[in-house]
Amino acid sequence: MKPTELLQIMSVAEKLKCNTRHCYTSSGRQESVAEHSWRIALMAMLIAPEFPEADMNRVIRMCLIHDLGEAFTGDIPTFDKTNADTEREDDLFAGWVNTMPQENREEWKALLAEMNAQHTLEARIYKALDKMEAVIQHNESDIATWLPLEYDLQLHYGKENVQFSPWFRELKAEIDNWTRKKIAENT
Repeated sequence: MKPTELLQIMSVAEKLKCNTRHCYTSSGRQESVAEHSWRIALMAMLIAPEFPEADMNRVIRMCLIHDLGEAFTGDIPTFDKTNADTEREDDLFAGWVNTMPQENREEWKALLAEMNAQHTLEARIYKALDKMEAVIQHNESDIATWLPLEYDLQLHYGKENVQFSPWFRELKAEIDNWTRKKIAENT
């Protein structure tokens, strides 16, 4: 990769530092998309021993690129995002990937196809991490930042994405217990 090509990619990726998500951090400021992506990559690294049969390097790569389409569209909360929004984000992301050097373009296209198909263990791990990090972050934020619909969403979001793994089901159960306690203490 030429230095100019790297700089072009980094300029687009930098937008994820500026684009905020719906969720807030424990300090009370809106979380950036980059912070979410970093944290799911960290989670993948930390849980690697739980999934010795998985290529966790591949999972981490998925985690790092999964929201780069939001560099073009910004983040749209799951409860507001339409199929049209998803298609637009995917199209803009794919168009950008097509401008990358060939070796990057081929890897990223393969990762995106795998992530979207959800047929591999690695893709399922990435997706479960993506969903679980979001509910963890909501639990870490002040409940005053929650919308009324999030009280129920917290308990159901990502539930279908953890069913493939006893370990992830246990994680979701722990998060749900935390959520229930947080709600009970604040209502």
